[in-house]
Amino acid sequence: MNTSSARETIACLGSSSTAGRGQAFDWIGELSRRPRNARFKFLNFGVGGDLAYDVLKRVDTVLVCQPDSVIVWVGGNDALAMVSSKARRLFGVMKFASRAASGTRFDDCFGTLVRRLKSSGARVAACSLAPIGESTMSDQPFQAALNSAIHDLSASIKRIACDEAVDYVPIFETFQVAINADPGRALTSLRFLPMYRDAFRTIVLRMSPDDVGRLNGWKFHSDGIHLNSRGGLMAADLIQSQLDNHGPPRSNNALTEPD
Repeated sequence: MNTSSARETIACLGSSSTAGRGQAFDWIGELSRRPRNARFKFLNFGVGGDLAYDVLKRVDTVLVCQPDSVIVWVGGNDALAMVSSKARRLFGVMKFASRAASGTRFDDCFGTLVRRLKSSGARVAACSLAPIGESTMSDQPFQAALNSAIHDLSASIKRIACDEAVDYVPIFETFQVAINADPGRALTSLRFLPMYRDAFRTIVLRMSPDDVGRLNGWKFHSDGIHLNSRGGLMAADLIQSQLDNHGPPRSNNALTEPD
C-alpha cells in the first residue's frame, strides 16, 4: 500500500464509462474537483471497449502504482457482448478476443480481478452496472435481453463483493429506482453509425454528453450506453459515499441479490 504521499491514491479501473471521454460523463474529473476529495489523488485506468477479461489483463499496470484504493466499474461491454453479435465482433476486433463473452467468464474474470487487487493490500470497491437503455420493464426483445444481462452481471458483482468482503457500490439498484420513476426510451439495437456520429459530435464539435443526449432523446444517457451528467452525477455521488466512509473494509454479509 502506498504510504509515500499524504494523499491517498485512488485507482479507477474500467472501460469507457470510467475513461470519461467523448460521449461518457467524466465522473472521475467530477470527484477530483470536489474540495472534500483534496486528500485523494485519482488515477484513471479506464479503457474504451474493455470487457472484464481485458481489465484483468491490465491489473499489473494498476498495481505498479501502489494504489491505496481501487474502484472497479466494468461489465457493461460484457452485457452488450452477451446480447449483440455486432458487439461481439467489434470487441473481438478491438481486443483480439478469441472467445465470446458469457456470464460464467465474467464471474471468473471479475472474481480473479478482485482477489488480485485485494491481495495487494488495496481497499477495493466493486460497482454494479448502470442500465443500458432506459426502459427497465420493456418487452422489446433487445432491451429486455440487455436488462436481463445487466441484472445478472450486477448480481454477480454483488455476490463476489460479498464473498471477498470488499466494498460494494449499488449503482444498479439506484438506477433501477430512478429510471422506474422516470422511464425513457428502449435501446432497440446496436448501430455503429449513430455511435460514430456521436463521437464526432463530442470530439470534433466539442458537444457535451448532455448536448448529445438531448439530441438523441435520452434522459440519463448520451447515447443509450454512456451516461450524461444526470446519470453520471448519480454514479459519482454513490462512489463519493464510499469514499466518505473510508475505513476498514465493511462486511457485506447482509447484501441481497439485485431485484
